[in-house]
Amino acid sequence: MSNPASAVAVLLPGATPEQSGAVLGAMRAVAETGGAATRSDRLALEGAARYVFGHAGPFTFADLTPVTPAALKAALAGTNLGNDAAKFLTVMALVDGKLDRAKIAAVLRYADALGISERYLDEVREAAEGHLQEALADMTRCNMESVTGMPWEGDVNAWLVPYGGAGADPALAQRFQALKSLDAETFGHAMWRHFTSNGYEFPGEPKALNVVFSLPHDSVHVLSGFDTSARGELLASTFTAAMHPKFPMAGHILPVIFSWHLQVQINKVAGEASSALDPVVFWQAWAAGAAATVDTFSPQWDFWEHVATPLEELRAHYSIPVDGVEQAATVR
Repeated sequence: MSNPASAVAVLLPGATPEQSGAVLGAMRAVAETGGAATRSDRLALEGAARYVFGHAGPFTFADLTPVTPAALKAALAGTNLGNDAAKFLTVMALVDGKLDRAKIAAVLRYADALGISERYLDEVREAAEGHLQEALADMTRCNMESVTGMPWEGDVNAWLVPYGGAGADPALAQRFQALKSLDAETFGHAMWRHFTSNGYEFPGEPKALNVVFSLPHDSVHVLSGFDTSARGELLASTFTAAMHPKFPMAGHILPVIFSWHLQVQINKVAGEASSALDPVVFWQAWAAGAAATVDTFSPQWDFWEHVATPLEELRAHYSIPVDGVEQAATVR
């Protein structure tokens, strides 16, 4: 077994071999809708086997039998695994960086068989049917409600960058700048370094992001260790989705997959890129977020209470690998 201080716990350790095999088999079937599985598909299945279900030893794709919707329903009967399976299947349909209508239709057949009806499924259905802007608008609403804790109606871009002109808040910016004086190993200094090394303005400065979003989001980057590349943003948001229970798929995972993997810009701040989904570490980030005992987006969490705590100590306290998630190993 790996050292707990440097390990990521398996996401679903209680699944039986038959149940995990059925979920992975259904994921293979989605991947192979309309053609052979790609290298990314195979890596995604290997990563899910390892980080979601804790399968030890080498992964052999050929040993994985495709599973029909009816067979998946039978294998998962009497459990709550259907909800997880529907999420995994949705991701699997998007691994190749394409919005494939046939793959989405396959996912929806599995969801129907499992009796799963969720907002994120409505979003991918809308997108696959050509109603992309409607789907993106709903992802935005879900994301903003998840971040703010309130129903959302308004101008996202204006909310995200509120400190221009009369909105400047020099006192808030100074509070962040003062983090430089803390010891180098502390969480607060690490946050200061995160902002300055990336060339970000501090909340309160004209081009900075709203502290309501920036503080919890950038805290995830620092705590998890994921960088701010397109790949790192996708992984940080996946960690967030598992950590923060409000619209995890509809408000976090799908928006970043669309932004950073499918090259669809949701808003001016989010940006766009392609092929940013790391098919293995994605599942590791999901498992790590689920294992974390902190929710930085919770109204009860106060960043300023922890700025003087050494980062490694804080990670250990929150059940996050002390060296960051990407350096971690799974518990075997």
